[in-house]
Amino acid sequence: MPKIVFLPNEELCPEGMVVDAAEGETVLDVALRNHIDIEHACEKSCACTTCHVVIREGFDSLEESDELEDDMLDKAWGLEPESRLGCQAQVADEDLVVEIPKYTLNMVSEQH
Repeated sequence: MPKIVFLPNEELCPEGMVVDAAEGETVLDVALRNHIDIEHACEKSCACTTCHVVIREGFDSLEESDELEDDMLDKAWGLEPESRLGCQAQVADEDLVVEIPKYTLNMVSEQH
């Protein structure tokens, strides 16, 4: 069973965390199941960037992002070549090291 190492994030998991993940499960679902409350304003529908994560190790094991995800990622704060939306990045057969960016752009809350 693959593992995900969530690097320390001051607000969401200050100590960092290593958790088990099932193949096919999204990075976001693994985080939420382990009480790492990554924001997901669009309810996992690939319509915002609030679940933006950076895959520090294991990026090449993930399926490539599709055009819709790429379009959303273009709007993400702190975009990097290894950026993915947590709701779209499905765990494969390799361990992952995931960094949760310090900031996100919450397009829903910014419009109010």
